[in-house]
Amino acid sequence: MADVAVVGAGLAGLAAARELLARDLDVTVLEAGDDVGGRVRTDVVEGFLLDRGFQVLLEAYPEAARVLDYAVLDLHAFQPGAVVRVGGRFTRVDDPFRRPAGLAATLASPVGTLADKARVGLLRQSLRSGPVERVWTLPERTTLAELHARGFSSRFIDRFFRPFLGGVLLDDRLETSSRQFAFVFRMFSEGDVSLPCAGIAALPRQLAAGLPPGTVRLGRAVTAVDRGGVTLAGGERVDARAVVVATEGPAAAALVPGLAAPSSQGVACVYYAADAPPVQEPVLVLDGEGGGPVNNVVVPSQVAPGYAPAGAALVSASVLPSSDPGDPALEPAVRGQLRGWFGAQVDGWRHLRTYRIPHAQPGQAPPALERPQRPVRLARGVYVCGDHRDNASINGALVSGRRAAATVAADLARS
Repeated sequence: MADVAVVGAGLAGLAAARELLARDLDVTVLEAGDDVGGRVRTDVVEGFLLDRGFQVLLEAYPEAARVLDYAVLDLHAFQPGAVVRVGGRFTRVDDPFRRPAGLAATLASPVGTLADKARVGLLRQSLRSGPVERVWTLPERTTLAELHARGFSSRFIDRFFRPFLGGVLLDDRLETSSRQFAFVFRMFSEGDVSLPCAGIAALPRQLAAGLPPGTVRLGRAVTAVDRGGVTLAGGERVDARAVVVATEGPAAAALVPGLAAPSSQGVACVYYAADAPPVQEPVLVLDGEGGGPVNNVVVPSQVAPGYAPAGAALVSASVLPSSDPGDPALEPAVRGQLRGWFGAQVDGWRHLRTYRIPHAQPGQAPPALERPQRPVRLARGVYVCGDHRDNASINGALVSGRRAAATVAADLARS
């Protein structure tokens, strides 16, 4: 019998296993898939690295910096800021605090007024004051209400914040909690936004590599959970003194009676192989025109060269569900929009794969973060962790795993 059975080898489950082992507990991690990572996975297709949905690491995440070895990950950073498509042309919006050379272009950009750009600086200063935990105590409302309350014009919100935050929060309606917005905006302002050279899957693989051999058992789908262990598909029983359910929210709710399933924020990601990159810089490209379906474009191989074979470029286009015309219409619609942006070169791009991820993040509309951290102990011997217990981020998943492990260890010490 194991001390603890962890269901799911995503970031939260691996973080929980890491902490439990550090407390001298015997741990078995049961993962239904063929690799660790959960939603943080990377596929190799014709030599290209395709993350399952465009994902990035914000290096300022406190928990990520604590548990991950950034040097080993070989991180490559985006340029601070973005290129925005407005009025049929591209314009730069940089973070002048971190990229002063872009100040003149940013001030001249038609995405908003000079007052809007000054307010970004005030917003940055406001959200960076005090310890990072302070953002979870700010008044909670929608992100859209927060931006209006801070004086931003509708033009700037529509041209910049909707596509930028739409790509980060997967919510172009800006209905997400203002607390999550405040946390993410602070993280963007305090550190680099990066990709590991080996793809986003390098994060969970690094955590898994630190566990003793045999800790993670792949291809083990759990069908039932109780306080004495779990039952696997096929009927095998794994007994344990405690069970930690570390799956995404909807799957956790299906396993644990009484656990409410979170709402879902979905995304689609269309990948292309190109002979040459459509943008030369390692920068995010945003649709400030709202013409859809594409919300944002990035060339991951311009950020981290390992994403594409030598002499080729990888192009990633993200589409939010509200703009998804449906399969099989999505890819032609994406290609048509990008042809308008980048010209005839797009006709030569080869479609590699389209990912549709219905539950890419849990929804976080107010009052989702009224309690920034939800309980991880659900019943005697049954615990849960994941981004749905903290906040929808890599950092939230890692923190939830640590919290669950600490609670389990304390309870077992008393039993």
